[in-house]
Amino acid sequence: MKQRISDNLVQLRGRIAEACDEYDRDADDITVVAVSKTHPASAIKKVVAAGIHNIGESRIQEAEPKIKEVGHIARFHMVGHLQTNKVKKAVELFDVIQSVDSLKLAEEINRCAGELGRQIECYLEVNCSGEEQKYGFRPEETIDMINSVSTLSNIQLTGLMTIGPLTDDEDDIREAFRRCADLFKQGRDLLGQDFDTLSMGMSDDFALAIAEGSTMIRLGTSIFGPRRPRD
Repeated sequence: MKQRISDNLVQLRGRIAEACDEYDRDADDITVVAVSKTHPASAIKKVVAAGIHNIGESRIQEAEPKIKEVGHIARFHMVGHLQTNKVKKAVELFDVIQSVDSLKLAEEINRCAGELGRQIECYLEVNCSGEEQKYGFRPEETIDMINSVSTLSNIQLTGLMTIGPLTDDEDDIREAFRRCADLFKQGRDLLGQDFDTLSMGMSDDFALAIAEGSTMIRLGTSIFGPRRPRD
């Protein structure tokens, strides 16, 4: 597994460099989050040893034993939908919650973080593709939500996250990413330089996300290979 992950990362870094060259971006400005869902704790250790320092997980019940096994050897990102009844555990486990998709959820994160005596970094998830099956704020309500969530004292609101549309049409994908990038720029105008992360792009579309201004890409199969069946 270690050699496979190392080979995948070599190829991935080459693909990121190519995209940055093509779209006039600096590869040093792109943070990679290795999404380790369905993969074991041993794979996380190998990725961190290879120089990736941000790890993403989607489900509390899967992430908890892995994070406890490896310890905080990286920054752990919650990238999946978060239910309000699991917020306390998420605040305990994760360094960043990328998937804040309602004001109610943000208020619960703020409350639990306060109880635990910590401030937690969060991004707002935006449904820029308008697909009904996806979570996230509508683009037209995002600026209001930035204003609201930024007032919560135990949340450090530092960016936006979106998932590209499920399509092979590159124009549609780029349009969704462009919409999120525009909202990100507006948010930065409101909150300043600390609002600095635009998380968009996954294994199939990260080059297009880089083209439209992404600063963080969330990659699973590109690094770990195909997902393993869940137990």
